[in-house]
Amino acid sequence: MSEALPVAAAAPEVAPRRGFRLRTLGGRFGLGVAVLLVLTALLAPVLSPYAPEAIDLSAELAPPSTAHLLGAGENGIDVLTHVLYGARVSLIVAFFAVVVSALVGVTLGGLAGYLGGLLDEGLMRVVDVLLAFPGILLAIFITSVLGPSLANVVFALSFTGWTGYARLTRAQVLTLRERDYVQAARALGSGTTRILFRHLLPNAAGPLLIQATFAFPGAILAEASLSFLGLGAPPGTPSWGALVNQGTQYLLVAPHVALFPGLALALCVLGFNFLGDAVRDALDPQRMH
Repeated sequence: MSEALPVAAAAPEVAPRRGFRLRTLGGRFGLGVAVLLVLTALLAPVLSPYAPEAIDLSAELAPPSTAHLLGAGENGIDVLTHVLYGARVSLIVAFFAVVVSALVGVTLGGLAGYLGGLLDEGLMRVVDVLLAFPGILLAIFITSVLGPSLANVVFALSFTGWTGYARLTRAQVLTLRERDYVQAARALGSGTTRILFRHLLPNAAGPLLIQATFAFPGAILAEASLSFLGLGAPPGTPSWGALVNQGTQYLLVAPHVALFPGLALALCVLGFNFLGDAVRDALDPQRMH
């Protein structure tokens, strides 16, 4: 009687790992808006038909025409020029507000989550106090005290913006710090800084990237809101919020003054929110296969 030959265990099938890509139409739209905003900010001096400080009193509140493609505003400023340069202001403020908030929040949240103890408890209580106040109200208070300037706007937005990154980073570090590779690094004598920045934070980069993507349109909208109230960009600086504020005085006679910067603001916020949704879906492990 012949013996049954052993059957080799079939190797488990491993689903091919897909690279990061935006699979939705909304994500591609958001990426296109982001690229368009960056190009507009960089090429504003080339694309603008006039200098941002140029005025033409004879064309004050003139409707769109060949001379002023998007019309003219108060004192005859060219709306197209201010919309293009306003993109530069929005991009600069949003970029630095997000970067500063992320650097402060990730560092403090990572240290609190890894070290724990009084540092963790004290930092979380500070975060709770700051989150108890609406961020835009604190930004209004800070800029009203410090005065209108782009640097003060970045500081005001970063003053509360870091809290979201701190809580998210702390939660990620609390989850990751007991993993085997962290225990091995600790056993080999790695210090806190090396473990945190070499092993923990890189593995928490996905959620933090999603947080930053969603924070970017929020910073753009907050800057426009402060400029609308006269607390953002200094007077004379092209800003979408300031242009909308100017246009509200002439809605019945010159609606284009507020319409076009408002559309630009809405397009950017919508596009970046679509991009944030797509980035979240692309980095979600449940959707990678």
